[in-house]
Parts: sequence; structure tokens; C-alpha cells
Amino acid sequence: MSDFDEKDIEQEENFLEIEKIASDDRKEEKKDTEKKENEYEDVCFICRRPESRTGKMFKLPNNISVCNDCMHKTMDTVSQFDYQGMLNPSFMEDLNKNMSGKGYPNIRFVNIADLQGEGGIPNKQKIKKKKKAEGTEPVLDIKNIPPPHKIKAQLDDYVIGQEHAKKVISVAVYNHYKRVATGTMDEIEIEKSNMLMIGPTGCGKTYLVKTLARLLDVPLAITDATSLTEAGYIGDDIESVVSKLLAAADNDVEKAERGIIFIDEIDKIAKKKNTTSRDVSGESVQQGMLRLLEGAEVEVPVGANSKNAMVPLTTINTRNILFICGGAFPDLEEIIKQRLRQQTSIGFNAELKDKFDKESDILSKVTIEDLKKFGMIPEFLGRLPVIYTLKALNKDMLIKILKEPKNAILKQYQKLLELDEVKLEFDEGALEAIAQKAMKKDIGARALRAIIEEFMLDIMYEIPKDDNIGRVTITKEYIEGTGGPVIDIRNAGAVNPDVLKQIEDK
Repeated sequence: MSDFDEKDIEQEENFLEIEKIASDDRKEEKKDTEKKENEYEDVCFICRRPESRTGKMFKLPNNISVCNDCMHKTMDTVSQFDYQGMLNPSFMEDLNKNMSGKGYPNIRFVNIADLQGEGGIPNKQKIKKKKKAEGTEPVLDIKNIPPPHKIKAQLDDYVIGQEHAKKVISVAVYNHYKRVATGTMDEIEIEKSNMLMIGPTGCGKTYLVKTLARLLDVPLAITDATSLTEAGYIGDDIESVVSKLLAAADNDVEKAERGIIFIDEIDKIAKKKNTTSRDVSGESVQQGMLRLLEGAEVEVPVGANSKNAMVPLTTINTRNILFICGGAFPDLEEIIKQRLRQQTSIGFNAELKDKFDKESDILSKVTIEDLKKFGMIPEFLGRLPVIYTLKALNKDMLIKILKEPKNAILKQYQKLLELDEVKLEFDEGALEAIAQKAMKKDIGARALRAIIEEFMLDIMYEIPKDDNIGRVTITKEYIEGTGGPVIDIRNAGAVNPDVLKQIEDK
């Protein structure tokens, strides 16, 4: 055999080996694609019901699935079609007239290849199949649930102050997930610990829940009660809060059924006073939420907020979903003060009328009666057994919020300037000036970001112009508008005077 023949054989063997590897890769890719597709239930293209409700479906070209009911209805309609009427002379005459025009009269052709997605239904509107039970392994392992002191210690890294609120929410979440993991204890049914948090705006209600959900690695849905209306009216249905949780769980029903739903601005659905119009976003919404809070099986749309949308529906049991409601409850302080003044109005133990006017933590004295007078119905409050308050932020807490949390605002800007090899520092006087300005705005921690954005704009714009700048120190005078920041150069020489002048002028 010649050298030429040996080379041909060797090349052919290499080619066959490469072809085999490519074939194996295609098979693996096909398996991965099939595996991903098998995670979701088939949905009927006509009625949009999932396979778990309709049973086995008919498979049509282009991955279109049709359920048994819709297929039979379609066949019945086709069998009753008047084919003989199409053969009369008038129809043939109209057909001939339109052959050279726009097409057949009253007939619309559908190109199946033009349908959107696989079978016209994207995965975000499909439901994930339930996993088959393997043995008696619980959904949650009670040994892996962090105890309350560890949950609070993790919250301390991100949330400043609010010690009582962090302790309450840590214990409530721990007890809730013990309940989910164990089910029942000696035939004793453990009820849910739904929570109601009350606090002024900007005190950290939403941030506390977001941090908690991230630490526990459970699906979280945050919704606003102001968009909820009574069924049949414009707005979100009450079940839409559960639909958002299902979307956060990637359409996995089992995962969503042990998630957390945070309903913000819950005080906005209080009973409206002195109104003659129908209250479709107040007391009626509270009544509609009663069965969700207590635990019931509800049908929710998949991938939409309204049941009227042409999307699949699935059933979710809210028994193990933890509901946390939060609100600022404006004017609740006046209701509490009015009740406290009426306790002892005359005699030696009488309270002065202005005794409670200067008390900053008046919300901590709230009772169920105060919330009823505010406009919350008793049945709704009865399903929120854990009620606690958050304190308004004072000057010292605002200073700590600026610099102590892991993702503090100052640390974010320091990281941004580090990328330009510039060190950013704040002296204590500057921090106090920022906190003082935030106190005047009276919107809590939200004011800090607005103030810092205002004076950091010129620095972030001007500093990158000069490569010699190595450090910038924000001073109290710069915050108050009476001076400029202290700029240190990196190398020998002087800082660009134009840069310093532009910052001081602005």
C-alpha cells in the first residue's frame, strides 16, 4: 500500500471520528432541548387549558397541541359545513371574479408557520410540570431553616436600626417555614403567621422584606394594593398578587406555594369615609382578600394579571404562602393620640392634651381598635395576627445608613470612583450635614439618595478630566454650599485649577 493510500485512510478515519463527535453533540443538544420542553405542560392552542386539566392532547404540526374537547367541537363544526352550497353557480361566479383580485370572498387562509413561538404559546404562559414524589422526602428540611437569631444577624448587615421589627419578622418567618416543613404536629393544626407592618414612609418596610426574601432564597412577589379593585372593575383582580408570585417562581406551582407575598400601601384599601359613590377599591378589596390570607385554592392566570386574557389558568393553594402587608397609615397617629387622651381626662391622673404631641414613637402604641377606626375591617385584621411597627429614622440612624450597610450609598460611589483610580472620602461634618438635610425633607431614607445624587453630579462629571487627582474628600462646607471639596493630587505637581474652580462654582 502506497503512502498516498495510507494518508487517505487516515484522513477518512479522522473525518469519521469528527462526524461521530458532531453527531453525539447534536444528540446531546436534542436531549437538552427535549428536556427543557418537557419541563412545561402542553397547553391547548384553542381553549388555553393546561394538560393537567384536559388530559392527553392531540399533537398537530408546528408543535401545536389541541385538547380532546376542542378537537371534537372542531370536527362537529366541520361536519356540519355546507359543502353543497359552494358548488352553486353564484358562488362559482364570485370565485372566478376574485381569482385575479384579492382572493376568495369571506375566506381567510392561515399560515401555520407564521404562528408565534412553539404552538403560538410562549413558555412564560406555560405551567411547569409537577415533580413526581420520590419517597417521603419533605419539600423543606427543617434542619436547614436558619434559626431566628441567625436570620436577624443577616438582616443586621443590611438594615440599620428597627431592632424590634427585625426580631418579630425573624421569629414569624422561622415559625412559618417550620409549619410548612412539618405540616402538622400530633394532629394540631398550626395556623399561619401573616404580618402587618406599620411605619412612616422611608423607614425600610419594603427593603426589609426584599432583604429577607433574598437571604431565604424563596420566591417573592411585591405588589401595590392601590391597583387592586373589586372583581368586574377596571384594575387588577385580587388574585393577581398570587399570579405575580407564580411568575417570580418561574411558573413552578410547588415553589410558589411556599413563597412570600408583600402587599405594600395596604392602608390605601381602608374603608372610604363620607362618600356616596361605590367603594370598589376599599372595603370590598379587603373582603376579597380574606380567603387568600387564610388559605384557599384559587385559579390564577399564567403570564397575565387578568382572568379575561387568553392565557392558561392554574390552581394555587395559598395555605403555605406567607403574606406580609405594609403601610404608612397616615393620620393613624391622630387616632392613637385621641384614644390616649380620653383614658384619663380629669382628676389627679389626667393627661395633658399636648403630652403626646412631641412623642416620636407614637405608632408603637397602636391597637386593633385604632386600625378599625382607621378603616380596616375586623375580619381582615383577624387574619394578620402579627402586628408590629417600625420607628421613624432619626439623625443618627440616617448617618449609619449612609456608611454602615454592606451596600451603603457611600460605598457605592466609592466603588464607582475606584474604577477611575480615585479615592472618595467623607468627613463626619459632611455626613451630619447630609442627614440634617434629609430630616428636613421628611421622607425617610429615600431623601439620602436624592441629596447625594445632587452634589455628586459635578464631582462625577469633572474629576475624570484630570488624571492627577488621587483623592477627593467631601466636606461639610461643600454640602452646605459655602465651599468646595478637598482634592489631593496623585503625583507631584498641582491639580488642574479649572476642574477645582468648576466644582466650587457649581
